[in-house]
Amino acid sequence: MSDKIAQPDLTRRRLLMAAPLVVAGGAGIAFWQMLSGMRQGSFDPHDIKAPALNRPVPDFTLPDQSPGQGFGAADLRTLKVPVLVNFFASWCIPCVAEMPQLNALKDRLPIWGIAYKDKPADAQGFVHRAGNPYARIASDLSGMTAIDWGVSGVPESFLIGPGGVIRWHSAAALDEATMHDILLPLAASLRT
Repeated sequence: MSDKIAQPDLTRRRLLMAAPLVVAGGAGIAFWQMLSGMRQGSFDPHDIKAPALNRPVPDFTLPDQSPGQGFGAADLRTLKVPVLVNFFASWCIPCVAEMPQLNALKDRLPIWGIAYKDKPADAQGFVHRAGNPYARIASDLSGMTAIDWGVSGVPESFLIGPGGVIRWHSAAALDEATMHDILLPLAASLRT
């Protein structure tokens, strides 16, 4: 009788011991496929294929982030011209690197910023030190709005067309080539 009871416990114990090995093996295979894709040029870690493209902005309302005025989905949906929405943070090194591009862009395309999971005083100091390219700035202290937008990290930028529709997305710091070759021509086409 004791042999019949011991047998199921031994099988269950073996399954529980094997589970971490199976998970680790699956993760290893996925990592190997990612590296293989990078080597072949078919995997771009910045290309997250945002599901929100060509859809209306998600519902949100965010408070002011000094020195700017907060905003929400209703503000973006009433736009008649394209606007770049840029998620940033003071603790983000790529955000510091993209600030010269944003400052150069601000006279050609309105930019609205969202401080992502940043202390208000830190975000204000960052904008003061780096120059303020933002026409409006809101605070997403909890990060919940960023989740609704599909943000995977900062900086991320979204070109919002008239009516509040997301027309372009970048999950990387803006560089001069992207700004001149992609962003500005697309923004110009949305103005007509």
